[in-house]
Amino acid sequence: MMVQGINVFSISISRLAQTDNTNTGSFLQTPFWSEFKAAHGWNYSRFSIRQTFREDEAEKPHSCGKNASAGQNAETEKTGEFSVLTRSFAHGLFSIAYITLFPQLPFECTPEETIEDALDSEGTAVIEKTLVTAETQTIEFAHLVKEIAAALKPYLPKNTICIRFDPAVSFGTPEERDAFNYGLKLVSFADRLHLRKNSVDIQPPDSTLVDLTPDTEEILERMKSKWRYNIRLSERKGVQIEKVTGADPLFSEKLDVFYDLYKITSERDGIAIHSKSYYEDLLKKSSDELAQKKDVPAVTLYLAKHEDDYLGAIITLFSRTESVYLYGCSSNVKRNLMPNFLLQWTAMQDAKKYGSLYYDMYGMPPTDDENHPMHGLYLFKTGFGGKNIHRIGTFDVPVHILYRACIAAESLRAFWHKKIMKKVRGR
Repeated sequence: MMVQGINVFSISISRLAQTDNTNTGSFLQTPFWSEFKAAHGWNYSRFSIRQTFREDEAEKPHSCGKNASAGQNAETEKTGEFSVLTRSFAHGLFSIAYITLFPQLPFECTPEETIEDALDSEGTAVIEKTLVTAETQTIEFAHLVKEIAAALKPYLPKNTICIRFDPAVSFGTPEERDAFNYGLKLVSFADRLHLRKNSVDIQPPDSTLVDLTPDTEEILERMKSKWRYNIRLSERKGVQIEKVTGADPLFSEKLDVFYDLYKITSERDGIAIHSKSYYEDLLKKSSDELAQKKDVPAVTLYLAKHEDDYLGAIITLFSRTESVYLYGCSSNVKRNLMPNFLLQWTAMQDAKKYGSLYYDMYGMPPTDDENHPMHGLYLFKTGFGGKNIHRIGTFDVPVHILYRACIAAESLRAFWHKKIMKKVRGR
């Protein structure tokens, strides 16, 4: 693909029968997660991808210095893998292909420290160095997404209306994220790429990541003082944390406890939950495959108990790259014992021992807005001392004439459930 007559890249993909990348990168891209989703209504395929980038050194307004060479043209080749989920809707009328946390930006960005050293207080460059940011490669990224969709289309069901991406591109502030998305919109319009920002993000775009590489004392020190106090309070008051896997002899009983708590939370907070079998399958799949010595993520249920009362629960997933707080719930009793703080801290310590690099709190409001209905969730998650990230969210590449009609119906359904039914139920 020629972009403004300057940067050229080509994409080739092929179906993969097996992979060695079973427990690294985003958990959403692991075969383990894709196979789990395939057991719950989706179809799963895995592909290898080869990306070749060529730059004309004579003129490159979106210069990427790490790929520059002394000659007139520089060429970079990247290879990788990605998973694709497809699902049929409306009794087979149409299908959607979904790609989570892929692709990344085509070029590695210059570290923030280097950019800060390269600019004076007025933002003027003071050193001769090519700086690469997300903004300098908006054009390339937009075309990359479009080209991946074009290469993938022949492998998809013929009734696929769009290829839906949740790209692995994030920013430090919502404003930077929004500016990048606006740039994608302009590029898509100018170059007729037909990238469409979805009205509903599938994966939570805003999160906070707790760095697990320091020692435990430093991790604690980075938390807000009240969070450290609440952890110790919960311990002093005798809250006990039970750890349960799918191989536990009392697994069925403990899962019932979790699901009862989740139903209480669903009623109280107005959130949707899966059937109990969904969580049962996830926990059992992990424990079964680990028992077979497979290198797959470890999924664990943590329960907080005080005397005869279960107060809260979380389900976590640990991989060699990340640990993720997937699901959480709490009771309406003894909330003053702060069980959720001890639950999270226990999971973080276990994730560190496992070898995960960070703990993803996985989903929160984008800013500290007191008027946001989930402001309390923002305060809770950010109090653990993580680094806030803001992903660009969900984008569609339409590939079928039925796309507009189907997406209109999808938007109407989302509006009905999120707005109308919540008001009907008094939330």
